[in-house]
Amino acid sequence: MNAPAQIRQDAALSPAQTLWDLTGDDMGAVDALILERMQSSVGMIPDLAQHLVGAGGKRLRPLLTVTAAQLCNYEGDAHHKLAAAVEFIHSATLLHDDVVDESALRRGKKPANLIWGNSASILVGDFLFARAFNLMVETGSMEALGILSNASSVIAEGEVQQLAALRNLAMTEADYMRVIEAKTAALFAAATEVAPVIAQRPVAERDALREYGLKLGLAFQLVDDALDYGGMASALGKSVGDDFREGKMTLPVIRSLQTASDDDKAFWRRVIVDHDQKDVDLEKAVSMLRTSGALESTMELAKQYSQDAADALDVFQQSSLRDTLKDLAGFVVARIS
Repeated sequence: MNAPAQIRQDAALSPAQTLWDLTGDDMGAVDALILERMQSSVGMIPDLAQHLVGAGGKRLRPLLTVTAAQLCNYEGDAHHKLAAAVEFIHSATLLHDDVVDESALRRGKKPANLIWGNSASILVGDFLFARAFNLMVETGSMEALGILSNASSVIAEGEVQQLAALRNLAMTEADYMRVIEAKTAALFAAATEVAPVIAQRPVAERDALREYGLKLGLAFQLVDDALDYGGMASALGKSVGDDFREGKMTLPVIRSLQTASDDDKAFWRRVIVDHDQKDVDLEKAVSMLRTSGALESTMELAKQYSQDAADALDVFQQSSLRDTLKDLAGFVVARIS
């Protein structure tokens, strides 16, 4: 089974590609299951779902579930359904996010809501959530169902927290970290934790894989937030400056404000709170974030979480799977260099 084109384009020899090579049969089964379960007699549902799910995304979260299952020597097939459920949860949140964020680009393409409309995107997102729960129930693991259903609730809470903090310059770093732990890292953590649960592995391994997923998710989101002010659109698969245009408070802005002059604070108040943005303002914002050291410090924090993720796997014996998962944590933050 070949990895999606986006992984191959990002880096042919990346740890993600290596994991695809190591788990090819399993990921092939997951992809087939995803395709099967997003079908419906209501034609708009598979059409819209295919636009997002089949758009060449990295499948990183289900890849983590499958890899963790192999690392735990799991011999059944429930991990296929859990991995597909993880991808459906992620895809559903993306469909909903695009409606809220009004972004012009998703995975390098026009988002579904700009083609089919907001109502259709929300309802198909609900369909994918329902499919995810169908798959979870079919595994027969109430514990795995509890982990992923709880993550779904936490993700929704994180999105609402982020919405409430929109254009709020008083948002603290602690508030921000709670938001990204909920809206991003929670699903990474759940994706890795369900594997040792169905494999009935010791608590130490379950805790280690949950910690790996959580810290990887935090690093992943911090990198995305830094790239939004300093990367290329091709690296993100979305429009550069989306967070800025939407008035989102992310860590680079929060840290820049901590040492900002009165004039700089006035700038941020105008572009974020008042949402009065000129064509040159994004370039000015990037310059301010670089000069203040806010982008660099955000990147450094991402690297620390990446290292924490890698260290969490030391409970497992050395193997190609374990080492590639460690490499993946480093690769996630390598995007910012």
